[in-house]
Amino acid sequence: MGSGGASQPGDRGDVDDAARPLLAHHGADRLDPEEHPRLVDGDDAVPVVELGSQRPALEEDAGVVDQHVDPLAGQRVGEGRDRASIRRQFEVNSLGPLRVTVALLDNLGAGSKVGIVTSRMGSIEDNTSGGSYGYRMSKAAVNMAGASLANDLRERSIAVALLHPGYVRTDMTGGKGLISAEQSATGLIQRMDALDMDTSGGFWHAQGERLPW
Repeated sequence: MGSGGASQPGDRGDVDDAARPLLAHHGADRLDPEEHPRLVDGDDAVPVVELGSQRPALEEDAGVVDQHVDPLAGQRVGEGRDRASIRRQFEVNSLGPLRVTVALLDNLGAGSKVGIVTSRMGSIEDNTSGGSYGYRMSKAAVNMAGASLANDLRERSIAVALLHPGYVRTDMTGGKGLISAEQSATGLIQRMDALDMDTSGGFWHAQGERLPW
């Protein structure tokens, strides 16, 4: 572990004082503490982890998607259930990885790595089919957060990768993916192993392809 006394996930509802400048820089310090009492707990938890003793690596979960939300179907964009669902996807998919990274920053020293599991559905250039508004927008947002983190953490020699796991056979895809969770995990580990300061800030497919923004 790095020096300092960063709280463990779920220990308390705020972040370490040392992390506040970076949190404020990204605007994530303005979350209502009563509405979001914990950084990593409850239904919107963002699972973390693998914090090694020498070169900690922080990997963050893929998030949530509501396939049933279609803001163009019979109502104005952003109204009612659509708005609540899209907001939740931003809370989990966009703010979650940023808040977890910042909360655990004291554990990350030079040579550490941060992996954010995002999605190619957050690619603007790759969007040729539309739909999935909340998921696409929230993943594009976390891509931007990861790119900013890569810049901000460069002086600390902490590398950041944005990782698309592939089309995986999980509950989220209804078991219709092209690869197993084990195959995806193997690729993600390989990408993290290959990550260094020269490639920090990149957007990668688990299988090694560099993805467009």
